Amino acid sequence: MSFSDLFDSGFKKRNEDHFAAIVKVAMNDGIITDDEQAFLKRLAHKLDISEGDFEIILKDYKNHPINPPVSYDRRLERLYDLTRMVYVDEIKSEQEVILLKKIALGLGFHSDNVKYIVDKALKLVERGVDLDIFVDEIKNMNK
Repeated sequence: MSFSDLFDSGFKKRNEDHFAAIVKVAMNDGIITDDEQAFLKRLAHKLDISEGDFEIILKDYKNHPINPPVSYDRRLERLYDLTRMVYVDEIKSEQEVILLKKIALGLGFHSDNVKYIVDKALKLVERGVDLDIFVDEIKNMNK
C-alpha cells in the first residue's frame, strides 16, 4: 500500500486545490521562473500530484478554487508545512523566499507582516521546532 492509498479522494482533491492555489500565487506576476517551476515540481511530488495532473493544473490553474484556511491556526499549519519543504530541500535562495512570501499572502497573511512571518518561520524550521512550538512562536512573535 502506498502512502497516497491511506487517504481518500477528497484528500487528493484538497492537495490538488492547494497546489493550484500555490500555482495561482506564483503566477500572480504573470510568469513562473525556473526556480519557481523547480519548487512547484518538488511540491507536487510531495503532495502526490502526478506529472499529468501537474501539467493540467499549470495550464488550468484558474479553474481551481482558492480556499485559504479560515482559521489562523490552519494557515499557520500550512505555512509550517511549506516552510519545512523549502528548508528540507535546501532551496532557501532569494527566489524561494520570495515565493514563500507570495504563498503566505495567498494563505491570507497580511502584506505588512509577511516578511516578518516568513523570516520567523524559516528561523523556527531551521531550529527544528515542531508544529505546536511553531504556532506558539508565530502567534507570540511580537510579545
